[in-house]
Amino acid sequence: MPKPASAMDGLPKGSFAIIFGVSLVTAMGNTGMISVLPAIGRSIGIPDPMVAAIFSLSALLWAFSSPWWARASDKHGRKPLMLIGLTGFMMSMIACGLVVAAGLYHLTTPMVIFVFFLFARALFGLFGAASNPATQAYLAEHTPPEKRTQAMSSLAGAFGLGTVIGPFVAPLFVLPFKGGLAGPLFGFAVIAGIMLFIVWKKLPESQNMPVAPVKAPPVKGVVAVKEKPMWRDPRVTPFLIYGFIVAVCQTAQGQTLGFLIIDQLDLSPMKAQGFIAIAMMFGAVAGLLAQWGIIRMFEMTPRQLLRWGVGVAAVGNVIVAFQPTYAAVVAGYAISSLGFGLARPGFTAGSSLAVDMHEQARVAGAVAAVNGVNVVLAPAFVWLYQAVAPAPFVLCAVLMLAMLVYAFRNPQLRNAAPSPTTRADAAKATLEKGDEGGG
Repeated sequence: MPKPASAMDGLPKGSFAIIFGVSLVTAMGNTGMISVLPAIGRSIGIPDPMVAAIFSLSALLWAFSSPWWARASDKHGRKPLMLIGLTGFMMSMIACGLVVAAGLYHLTTPMVIFVFFLFARALFGLFGAASNPATQAYLAEHTPPEKRTQAMSSLAGAFGLGTVIGPFVAPLFVLPFKGGLAGPLFGFAVIAGIMLFIVWKKLPESQNMPVAPVKAPPVKGVVAVKEKPMWRDPRVTPFLIYGFIVAVCQTAQGQTLGFLIIDQLDLSPMKAQGFIAIAMMFGAVAGLLAQWGIIRMFEMTPRQLLRWGVGVAAVGNVIVAFQPTYAAVVAGYAISSLGFGLARPGFTAGSSLAVDMHEQARVAGAVAAVNGVNVVLAPAFVWLYQAVAPAPFVLCAVLMLAMLVYAFRNPQLRNAAPSPTTRADAAKATLEKGDEGGG
């Protein structure tokens, strides 16, 4: 049996494939659900903004539970948390499938279906959030700093690949009868169950979980200083702000896309499903091109990714906003996805490199929280689309340009470590550049 690789040797291919699979299955299910959600909502009779709001409670629970799950993974290990996360995802998909089937057969009113759908999805936000910090921390513990950006982009590629496969597979699970739109949700639950078994049987626990520095014993009469949450840590806060805005815009565009295509093509929700899937697949392929091609080919650093990502995404949103044809929508969405595919590994790797090794799970939990809570704002963008169709995409373009300025002006983002060889070098480089650039 081969000896496990050390943190400086890198992660064994088999273990990386499994944690990649954990992220892939979750991304497949989530984007697959997003691709069929407009058709589900309009078939049941749920108003469009409320369809987007189905993810809101789940997103809030995800944001609040992610840091807790991150601390739990430090205590109980990375593998058990991945198992909890996959189980939560699977059970949520089964519950959502049952609720959707009830709605399609009109067993109760659309508003009752909406409420049950909201709580069924909330299971994912509460328990599914366990796997994300665990996978990121697992990878960071087996990756040296100089390879961290490429490793994080490879793991982010699981999300990109999932967004290709999810919308492609979802229509194949749509069954030819009245409740057929619930089929994809049950299908993704089965896939999650298979992945759960693989993690349980095949993935070894991380052998490189670092031990936090020993704290000095409390001194009588001296009040202990409570550890600050990551979102208040000045090393990480700028990355989280940037990441939150990027995630808001990517989610808003993805959630609005389906309604835009249905309305532009003037088709029934069922007939438009294939066109929605094609558009989402083009976007996903563009994201993969960024994460598996461009980042590796040009050996891009977090600093470069933070700048190029939002600049490209802004261009794509402008194209979607003023599109004359379906082809232009697809092209604009693909360009935006290319930009998001650069930006997200940039802030994920940048935040990881900004902290010490024993803090990797905590920073992963903070990143997971901002990636989840942004969904709460999606209904506002759908409402904005109903009022003025180009408005949400114009707003996203403006926000992306604001983040481009932020990436150039904020000291932490401007000096994001360009793959230092050691953690000490990273800290030294950040300090020196911070002194040069001012506060």
